[in-house]
Amino acid sequence: MFPNLDPKKMQAVMKQMGIAQEEISASRVIIEKKDGNKVIIKNPAITKIKMQGEESFQIAGEVSEENGTSEEDIKTIMGKTSCSYKQAKEALEQTGDLAEAILKLS
Repeated sequence: MFPNLDPKKMQAVMKQMGIAQEEISASRVIIEKKDGNKVIIKNPAITKIKMQGEESFQIAGEVSEENGTSEEDIKTIMGKTSCSYKQAKEALEQTGDLAEAILKLS
């Protein structure tokens, strides 16, 4: 951000500006998206930043996505295969894909 600036001086400047940083130790971070999918961050480096009464987080790490099971997908599988709710959900969880789950149960 500012080249050739001592990190301690940088912290002092940030403190004067009302900005506080805190490192947070964690083994993983899970973000649950509205569509049921999850973003998983393994071995994260997390920095909590407080500025003007607001808190924000900066997260870096090994990112992967995990598909969740949505009720709509389960109902679609049930309609296409005439299987039970439990069978549809299990097939979707095993395959992670709507089309594969339908093929598996057909």
